[in-house]
Amino acid sequence: MNIVSEYAKGLSGSDYIDASLYGKYNVKRGLRNDNNSGVLVGLTRIGEVHGYIISEGEKLPVDGKLFYRGIDVEDIVNNVSLEGRFGFEEVVYLLLFGELPDADRLDEFMKLINLNRVLPQGFAEDSIMKIPSRDIMNKLACSVLTLYSYDDKPECLSVENVLRQCMELIARFPTIAAYAYRAKRHYFNKSSLIIHQLNPDYNTAETILSLVRSDRQFTRFEAEALDLALILHAEHGGGNNSTFSIHLVTSAATDVYSAISAGLASLKGAKHGGANYKVVGMVEAIKHNVKKLDNDGELRNYLVKILKRQAFDKTGIIYGLGHAVYTVSDPRAVILREKAARLASEKNCMEEFELYRRIEKIVPDLIKEVKGSKKDICANVDLYSGFVYKMLDIPAELYTPIFAISRVAGWCAHLLEEIVAGGQIIRPAYKCVQEHKKYVRLGERGASASPEN
Repeated sequence: MNIVSEYAKGLSGSDYIDASLYGKYNVKRGLRNDNNSGVLVGLTRIGEVHGYIISEGEKLPVDGKLFYRGIDVEDIVNNVSLEGRFGFEEVVYLLLFGELPDADRLDEFMKLINLNRVLPQGFAEDSIMKIPSRDIMNKLACSVLTLYSYDDKPECLSVENVLRQCMELIARFPTIAAYAYRAKRHYFNKSSLIIHQLNPDYNTAETILSLVRSDRQFTRFEAEALDLALILHAEHGGGNNSTFSIHLVTSAATDVYSAISAGLASLKGAKHGGANYKVVGMVEAIKHNVKKLDNDGELRNYLVKILKRQAFDKTGIIYGLGHAVYTVSDPRAVILREKAARLASEKNCMEEFELYRRIEKIVPDLIKEVKGSKKDICANVDLYSGFVYKMLDIPAELYTPIFAISRVAGWCAHLLEEIVAGGQIIRPAYKCVQEHKKYVRLGERGASASPEN
């Protein structure tokens, strides 16, 4: 056993905390109340997530709703579709400035975003190509921190300067992610290095597809499907883990690059933005292990094995099902499911789409049965987002980075809100439950002080 392994074995004892102590000291684990609602820690005007109502102290499930600056995201999606145009850039404007732009202002804003997609001179070569990463989210975070060095005013927290930094980051995320993917493929997968030039006339969805695909070709419908996914992932209230990280770090008056990198670090996790990647892997495992995919009994049996930690990644989690706020439905999943059905029909993937639908229908009752839970469970957006990306021939390594490309808009809106309306460092409390001990002189310490004891 090496010395690090020896030290690590001792941590299970020194870091163990009796679960009963959380109840004794009324600790809100995960910042959740006893009824699983979130602890109210702040106010926001940016996003609203509605999934239940509290009546006479009882939490009652309702159909989910998501609002951007007070506007129902379903109305945004429906009107963009009705007018036959793309909508993500309009959503970015709405989140940042709190109102919908007129046609001239939207055109001006889109041109400004496109102008800022170009990375600083030498950045791609020095910071991405020469220092590739196996993980694109890691490279995104590193690149954001590195951009600090290319900024003449990185520490200035005036609203004007922060807005300038935010717009540059929103614009550059697709470029960084695509180039990081190309570098990863070249250095770690031994593929040819293909770097495409930016098209100044493309919107965000078109930019992603044109930079990621070797032939740069895509259809209008494919770009519309990706644009929809970007709209639905752009914002989700102040309480989700990554956005709360933005508020938390920004409240300490740090620079924008450090704050956004904190959001990326959070989103990278499998319990947050990494779930879309996990869903696709889980479905592939189901396809490999269930002989008759159209047999609900066989499918159900394998899902039980996943819940009992006997199959897939043995975490006991069925990814893409369940949410901290939504109960009856996740509006993002409902909207994206419809687009996924149309895309599946076009891509000859209807059999796989039906598998996703059956998982969505079977799992809620199955979780209650196997886990003994009374919580209402619905499909979340991750159940279908990874499937949509897969049908768009987007590499799995880019699923979570695309989430980040979208969500950075919401992060920046919350960052600005914290600067304008916050003003106080976020500082919750932890109760120390370690008993007091006397210091023992070095020469008087015995074997009991070893890591394993």
